[in-house]
Amino acid sequence: MHTYFKKTFLLFSILLTTMSIETKADEGMWTIANLPQAVYEKMVEEGYHLPYNSLYNDKSAISKAVVNFGGYCSGVVVSADGLVFTNHHCGFEAIRSHSTTEHDYMLNGFVSKSYEEELPNENLFVSFMVSQRDYTTEVLKNGIRTLSMEKQSVLLDSLENVEQERVMKEDSTLRVELKPYYEGNKYYLTTYRDFRDVRLVFTIPKSMGKFGGETDNWMWPRQTCDFSVFRIYCDPKTGGPAEYSKENVPYHPEVYAKVNMNGYEEGGFAMTMGYPGTTNRYLSSFGIEEMKDCQNAPRYQVRTVLLDVMRKHMRADEGVRIKYDSKFAQSANYWKNARGMNKCIDSIGIITMKKNYEQLIKSYQDSTGYLKGQLDIEKLGKLYAERSRFVKAATIFSESFISKNEIVTRALQWANGMTVYGPEKKKKKQYVQFNDNTETWDLATEKEILAALLKNYREQIDNNFLPDFYKTIDSLGGDDRYTKYVDALYASPLMSNEKIFINNKKVEKTIANDLAVQMGQDLLVVQMTIRNGIKDGVSEIQEQERMLCDAKLQMEMDMPHYSDANFTLRLSYGQVGGFVLNGKQSSYYTAPKSLYEKMLLGNKETAGKNYNYEYFAEPVMHTLFSASDFGKYTDSKTGTMNLCFLTNNDITGGNSGSPVFDGNNQLIGLAFDGNWDSLSGSIFFDKTLARCICVDIRYILFMMEKWGKADRLIDEIKK
Repeated sequence: MHTYFKKTFLLFSILLTTMSIETKADEGMWTIANLPQAVYEKMVEEGYHLPYNSLYNDKSAISKAVVNFGGYCSGVVVSADGLVFTNHHCGFEAIRSHSTTEHDYMLNGFVSKSYEEELPNENLFVSFMVSQRDYTTEVLKNGIRTLSMEKQSVLLDSLENVEQERVMKEDSTLRVELKPYYEGNKYYLTTYRDFRDVRLVFTIPKSMGKFGGETDNWMWPRQTCDFSVFRIYCDPKTGGPAEYSKENVPYHPEVYAKVNMNGYEEGGFAMTMGYPGTTNRYLSSFGIEEMKDCQNAPRYQVRTVLLDVMRKHMRADEGVRIKYDSKFAQSANYWKNARGMNKCIDSIGIITMKKNYEQLIKSYQDSTGYLKGQLDIEKLGKLYAERSRFVKAATIFSESFISKNEIVTRALQWANGMTVYGPEKKKKKQYVQFNDNTETWDLATEKEILAALLKNYREQIDNNFLPDFYKTIDSLGGDDRYTKYVDALYASPLMSNEKIFINNKKVEKTIANDLAVQMGQDLLVVQMTIRNGIKDGVSEIQEQERMLCDAKLQMEMDMPHYSDANFTLRLSYGQVGGFVLNGKQSSYYTAPKSLYEKMLLGNKETAGKNYNYEYFAEPVMHTLFSASDFGKYTDSKTGTMNLCFLTNNDITGGNSGSPVFDGNNQLIGLAFDGNWDSLSGSIFFDKTLARCICVDIRYILFMMEKWGKADRLIDEIKK
C-alpha cells in the first residue's frame, strides 16, 4: 500500500471514529457481473453457503430469477409458470387502472381463479438481465472527456444504437443499455430481455397492502403486507417475449426462487438483489448542500400544499380516491423522504464529514500530484454557489407545475409544440386533439390543487422567476382571484378533447388569446430561463465531480468500491437484526399481536380519541390476526408468525420488491421500505441505524391462503 495512502486512511478512520460513524464491508450495491472476490469472501464469512457462480455465471444462478419490474421497481419469479412477486405499492397503478366503483380492486383486493381471469396491463413490462460487460475503452476512444454533457449523451446514445443493431441481428428479443458508472469514470453495456405481457394475478386489500399509510411510512415497527402477484406471459410458439395476445401462455423461466418456510434468525445472513434507482454516495459536500437546501426543502414545502388538497377530496369521495390513490402515494412517499433525508443530513453531520474527506483528497492530490491542475475542489464549490438559486427555482417550478395538473400539462404541451394528429381524410385539415383521460382526474380536485399551487408558487419563488400571467391573476382582484383564474382556465378549448384545427385562421386567433395557451407560453419562458441558468455550469460541475470520484478511487485503490446505483441489477448483503435508538433495542421482527392492536386504533368505536383511519382493516382481518395459532406459518424461533423483519442491507428507491434471500439463495421475504434513519441512504450508508424493512414470505403465503383462498397459486409456488 502507498505510504501516503496508509497515513490518509488512518486519518480518515480517526475522523469517522470521532463522528461515531461505523463503516464495514457490508455497505454496497455491488454489480454482480464483476463482483469483487473480496466481497464474495466476506459474504461467505457472514453466512453465504453457495459457490461464487451461483450468483451470476451458472445456469441456475439466482440472479436469473430477479426482474426489473416496470422500470421503477424490482421483483422475483417464484414459480415454473412465471409468477412474479413484487410490492403492493409497485403494483399500485396496475391495480388502480382495473378498479372502478363497482369493482374496486384497490380497496377490496383481487384474486384470479384461473389463467383466464388474470388481468393484462398496458405498458407494464419486466426485464431480465442477460449479460453485462465493460465498455469503457470503446467510449473513451470516442473522446467523451472532451465533450459537453449534452454531447456526451448524444455519443452514448449513438454507441448504444450501434450495439442495439448488433444484438438484434443475434436475437430480436434483446435490448441493450449503455450507462456511466463511478461518476463517468467507467461505462458498462448491459443486455436485457423484456417481456411485455404481464398480468395481474392477486392483490390484497389496500387496508393490508398499505397498512399504516403515511403514519408508518419509513417507520419501525411495521406490519404492512406489501406484496402483489403478477404473471409473465410469452409467445406460445417460441416461449419468448411477445406483445399481449389472448393466445399467449405462461412463461417458463430458466430459474425461479424457492421459498424458505423455516425463516431466519437474528444475525442470520440476508441478501437482496434488485434494481436500486439512484444514489449519490460520491457526491461532493457542495452537491449535498444543494440537495438539502435547493431540492429537498422546497420539495417538502410544495408537496405539503398539494397533498393537503388531495387528501381532503379523496376522503370526501370514493371515486376521487380511486383516481388519486396512486398519485397520492407516489407524491407522499418523496414528501416524507425529503423531510427525513434533511433531518438525517443534519443529525449525522454528513456535510461536515464530506468537507473533511475532501480535505484529505486535496492533501493526497498535493502529495502525489494526481489530477493536479485538473481537479479543483474550491472551484467546484463556486460553481455550485453560482447556480443554487436556479436549482431551487427549478424544484419549486417542477413541484408546482410539472405533471401536477391536467390543464397545466396540456398548456405546456401546446407551448412546446403539440403533435399533429391530422389531416382528416375528408377535410384535409391539420388538427390537434388531446386524449380524453377524464377517468384519471377529478375537475373539482384539479381546480383546487392548481389554485393552491399558484398561490404558493408566488409566495415561495424569487420574483425573477414569476411568469407574466400573474398580472392577469392580479387584475381579477380579491382573495379568490386564484380560484377565478383557474375557473377561467378550465373553460379553455384545450380541455374540450375535441379537434382543434391549427390551419384555420379564426381558430388560431381564438387559441392565441386563450388564457391557458398564454399560461403555457409564460411558463415555458420561465422554464427556459431556469434551465439556462443551470445549464451554464453543469458540464464543469459534472467533470469536477467525476475527477473527485476518480481521486477517491485512486487514493483507496486497495479497497473494493461499488458504483452509485443507476437502476441496474445490484447485490447487497448483511444480517437480520434490529437497531439501538435512544438507548433502546428494537425487535428484529413484528408479530400479529402488534398488528391487531393497531387495527383496534383503526376502529372508531374501540379507538376513541386515538382513532387513526390509516389503521383501518376489515373485520375478516381482525379475525385472522387475533388468532393464537398460525399453524405452518409459525416461526419455530419466535413462536408466532413473523410479519415484517429488519436487515441492515443497503437499499434505496427502486429496491422496492427486491427479493431477500438467505445463505442458500432461498426466498425469505421482499424488501419494501427503509426506516427513518435510512433516509440519507442515497448519499451516505449508516450501518448503525439504517435498516431495510422486509415483508416475510410466510406472511405473504398466509394472506394468499387464508384471505385469498388462492390454493392454485400456493400449490404452484411450492412445486
